[in-house]
Amino acid sequence: MSHAPQGPSPEQIAQFRRFSRFYTRQIGLLDEGLLESEFSLTEVRVLYELAHRTGLTATELGRDLGLDRGYLSRLLKGFEARGLIKRIPIEGDGRQVLVALTDTGRSVFDPLNRASDAQVASILTALSPGERERLVQAMGTVERLLDPNTPSGNCYRLRSLQVGDVGWIAHRQGLLYAQEYGWDETFEALVAEIAASFVRSFDPTRERCWIAEREGEILGSVFLVRQSDEVAKLRLLYVEPHARGLGLGRRLVEECIGFARAKGYRTLTLWTNDVLLAARAIYKAEGFYLVKEEAHHSFGKDLIGQNWDLDL
Repeated sequence: MSHAPQGPSPEQIAQFRRFSRFYTRQIGLLDEGLLESEFSLTEVRVLYELAHRTGLTATELGRDLGLDRGYLSRLLKGFEARGLIKRIPIEGDGRQVLVALTDTGRSVFDPLNRASDAQVASILTALSPGERERLVQAMGTVERLLDPNTPSGNCYRLRSLQVGDVGWIAHRQGLLYAQEYGWDETFEALVAEIAASFVRSFDPTRERCWIAEREGEILGSVFLVRQSDEVAKLRLLYVEPHARGLGLGRRLVEECIGFARAKGYRTLTLWTNDVLLAARAIYKAEGFYLVKEEAHHSFGKDLIGQNWDLDL
């Protein structure tokens, strides 16, 4: 005899609502202006998306944030009137336009973004390293359980570099590129040198590493390093084979772009090889353009090296 699924208990409902009240109070969501600003939570969320993603239409923005079309339209018109956003026609499509932040919009968003980082840091600083890890893992569990559009196995989190990551990244990239492209051990040595140099000279105000992790397993990573006051360099992008198809590679590149813009870089550059088709497709989709290419013999193979730039 089959039974209908049992609904939540009154105690579970009460606990859920209690946590919601606690969390909204904890991060100030009930304040008239988020982060002591003139902007609402929704307005800051829209600014965040525009600061960290490229090639967005209003339709895509509304869909991804679950916002009513009319409400979003009014919000964007307000931003446009204040000079915070601009609309860019899509060539060959008169019905859609891209929405992007202006320089004024970025100057408005950047202090909000820094204030949000500082707010979260102040909360996490009160916890021990172990407690912080338990907290972010619990948040990942909440996200997996409540997001109906993301299978639980596809959920991941991005974190900063930790002890043990450099060796792991060098090992995995060396092994994967040997398996997939036949590159020799000199590539693994190069990865280790780049990652070690990043750690030795790390400037937290201008550089960052993102590690994609799911339930303690590293799925991919990318580094952004300072090349000059105006130029940042994207390095060592990789995604584990079983994690491909999640949009992780594009997400890591978008994080680099958003960070570079927020820090005031004018150009984001990278070096790759023409055989890396999937990575090149991501770069091109994000607006990078090929600057030059040159034949070289490295990692035991004859290759075509390519330099790509993105104007920020």
